[in-house]
Amino acid sequence: MKKRSILISVLMLFIVSLVLVACGGNDKEVDAGKNKKEDPEFMKFLTGGTGGTYYPLGGAIAKVFSDEAGISADAISSNASADNVVELSKKGAELAFVQTDVLSYAIEGVHAFEDKKVDNVLALGSLYPEAIQIVTTADSGIKSVEDLKGKTVSVGAPGSGTYINAEQILEIHGMTMDDIDAQNLDFDESTGGIQDGNIDAAFITAGTPTGSVEGLTATNDVTIVPIAKDKIDELVEKYPFYAAETIEEGTYKLEEDVETVAVLAMVAVVDSLSEDTVYELTKALYENADKIAHDRGKSITLDTALDGIGMDLHPGAEKYFKEQGLME
Repeated sequence: MKKRSILISVLMLFIVSLVLVACGGNDKEVDAGKNKKEDPEFMKFLTGGTGGTYYPLGGAIAKVFSDEAGISADAISSNASADNVVELSKKGAELAFVQTDVLSYAIEGVHAFEDKKVDNVLALGSLYPEAIQIVTTADSGIKSVEDLKGKTVSVGAPGSGTYINAEQILEIHGMTMDDIDAQNLDFDESTGGIQDGNIDAAFITAGTPTGSVEGLTATNDVTIVPIAKDKIDELVEKYPFYAAETIEEGTYKLEEDVETVAVLAMVAVVDSLSEDTVYELTKALYENADKIAHDRGKSITLDTALDGIGMDLHPGAEKYFKEQGLME
């Protein structure tokens, strides 16, 4: 009888332990379900205006994402950097091209983002330098930034990073937007305005060559206004996300190199995307840059993928860069 009682007790303990393990396993499954991120089947990839570099480059990169990672992304025209960040923060898209300086402003809550500080947008990686091009014609007589005073000048589409670049360059030269007749035009409107004689010059921040500026060379002798070396040094010292940049002779039929400054183009993502998805996007981008059907694909390298990235990376991108030995 005593042995039978002990046997029953052991069996009861065994049954209770099985129940506890089962319950524990169910809890883990529930927790895993809660933590699992559901990525959209088709992602929106915000680019820029159709006359700039972002839009065609975005389409080429979206094809690489699809071909190499099996992830569908639709490249969509937009007002570029600042608007792209805002749209990402509202979860109106999953991916976007952004200037490194603009995303920094958004995270810090300064400039155009004073009332809309962003905390849910992360970096995937840098792409290439974006030259600040002050475009005019040989007939305009504009040969320096100071010559813009009193002129009708496009300073970029509302909400664009180009506007902030223009503001900062004017500031370094002792000027403000009040010193020019500022027009808020996109790249195509800017070059169209120069061609029609409605504006004298335009700030265009984009990788070179920029489609809309190339189009202008068909009807006008294009000039890019240089920035003096001392002003470049002053600008870089005050705003470290800038770097000296040279627009080479032959670009836009230029007869000599033009010295200016550049910021970096980057890809930003919403923090709600899963680590696995962003890892695959990052891997596809940097390991297949040679398959990007755009001239700027040549500038996208793993060696420069973290240039200008002063903000947090998405965990998926961070995982990839650590595997490549770029981070500890």
